[in-house]
Amino acid sequence: MESRFWVIVPAAGSARRMGAAVPKQYLSLAGRSVIEWSLAPFLAHQRTAGIVVVLAEQDARWTQTGLAGNAKITTASGGAERMDSVLAGLKALQGRATAEDWVLVHDAARPCLTTTDVDKLLSELSDDPVGGLLAAPVVDTLKRADASGRVAQTVTREKLWRALTPQMFRRDVLQRALEAALASGVAVTDEAQAVEALGLQPKLVAGCADNIKITLPEDLLRAERILKSRSAA
Repeated sequence: MESRFWVIVPAAGSARRMGAAVPKQYLSLAGRSVIEWSLAPFLAHQRTAGIVVVLAEQDARWTQTGLAGNAKITTASGGAERMDSVLAGLKALQGRATAEDWVLVHDAARPCLTTTDVDKLLSELSDDPVGGLLAAPVVDTLKRADASGRVAQTVTREKLWRALTPQMFRRDVLQRALEAALASGVAVTDEAQAVEALGLQPKLVAGCADNIKITLPEDLLRAERILKSRSAA
């Protein structure tokens, strides 16, 4: 029998780089909010045991979405940093998820995740001793800049990957990793970085490069093109 998994979606961030009046996860995208698209693959997946959406304390917009009353979703209050929010999500799973249960952490502002990639992640990591993450090989030529903004070096892209989400780890491993990072004062930018600090090596699972994160206004336009092209296929 295939095991079920839990999902944590940190959604306590702001829209500083977007320059938008509302947090980016609530921006309108192809007829839904960004976060509704981001949650859709997990809500549709029969192996999803439950989802924790971690919100900012003053969030008044979540209740206005079409998902606020979904029985599969619970909410928690997040913190100042991503790892604070993920830890809040893990705390909300206490008494529900076992130490060995898989937890998938997905960005609230990644609306183009496919169920195919979720299935691929689950399949490739099902028996993995560490866990891992969706990622895409770097295809652009990379340049390192000097202090004046000129090219100091061309960096080889061989063996370089862009980290995507979901990132998938056992509940106990993920909690230990994030608590250790918090205690050491290290500001990790994703869950894999915290797990790496434990001396472990997460597995890279090749995912679709269209699994973009909404960060800048042009990302919203690109995401809309991606989603519309899928519906037309």
